[in-house]
Amino acid sequence: MKPFSGLMLLAFALCITQSYVVLAQKKKKYIVNGYVGGFRGLVKTEDIDAEKLTHINYAFVNVQDSMAVLTNLATDSTNFRKLNLLKNKNPDLKILISIGGWAWSENFSDAVLTESSRLKFAKSSVDIIRQYDLDGVDIDWEYPGMKGEEGNVFRPEDKQNFTLMFKALRDELNILEKEKGRKYLLTTAVGASKSFIEHTEMALAQVYLDYVLIMTYDYGGRNGTVGHHTNLYDYGDSDEGSSADRSIKNFIAAGVPASKIGIGAAFYGKGFEAETVKNNGLGEKRMKAMQGGGYTKLKDTLIDQNGYKKYYDQKAKAPYLFNDSTKVLITYDDEDSIKRKCKYVKKKKLAGIFFWEYFNDPKEYLINEIHKDIN
Repeated sequence: MKPFSGLMLLAFALCITQSYVVLAQKKKKYIVNGYVGGFRGLVKTEDIDAEKLTHINYAFVNVQDSMAVLTNLATDSTNFRKLNLLKNKNPDLKILISIGGWAWSENFSDAVLTESSRLKFAKSSVDIIRQYDLDGVDIDWEYPGMKGEEGNVFRPEDKQNFTLMFKALRDELNILEKEKGRKYLLTTAVGASKSFIEHTEMALAQVYLDYVLIMTYDYGGRNGTVGHHTNLYDYGDSDEGSSADRSIKNFIAAGVPASKIGIGAAFYGKGFEAETVKNNGLGEKRMKAMQGGGYTKLKDTLIDQNGYKKYYDQKAKAPYLFNDSTKVLITYDDEDSIKRKCKYVKKKKLAGIFFWEYFNDPKEYLINEIHKDIN
């Protein structure tokens, strides 16, 4: 047997190196980002399966007097300490504060109106990260330039100030990075509508962002009809429907790289009373909103139980329940639709998946499905 020549050894080494590179590429790490509702009070962090998450967004931090403010300081500070302890189970886990949300977005427009107010907001946001040894800032402004909750301040200048806010935040995080010698994250949760894109400069804003989390849920039927709320694809005969696929394509067209986009999953259902039982309520006139409930509740007590029958919309790739006697339709994500969203993430080379909200599914049916499918 002849000894290896130098060239043979070199070729062998290159082959091994290329194999490792290919293996690393195949094992791309997708984000699995769960929102955790600290606004309720103390979080049961012991019930969080930290090994199945890459990021936790702590919801929410308020905006007051152009500052990010912890309005529940006693419970927030305790929650931050306990969330950080989850890193003992998962050292790579990142904890971010999520600022705003539906109920606390009314003061964003004022907070980012001027250069001095933006600086004040950015400094106060990053000071929370610094004080509690957290990993980044998530902005959930609902919505720049548009009416969100009743009483929210919004103005045309929000379009440019949305971008400038992220620049100010990134500058402050860069200062913190130099102090601590490590990376800090800046992300945003964005409305999934075309209107959100029209009222922002996403191509400019994304430069400062690590991830853009598109809230591909809370959709509904057009023109006051009953529709899916977290469907992957369009459905029905209209060319102007709402779906995760449509929203993601719109954001990519607006200049957001696919590699920064997170697709949203709903760990809760939404209910609507339809006018008639035709087509199991889907596409019928919406009479009123009804209780939906978290997925654990849906799976354990309503799916094919208590008068509700499960249906599946093949075109939308979305499940729903309908009760013939009450004419109530409940739209939601289940294990199958989650599996399809994870497959979509891989096919479209997105950043990963995120969801609202962890404790809507305490039996972890859906997080277990994500964990099985995303890696």
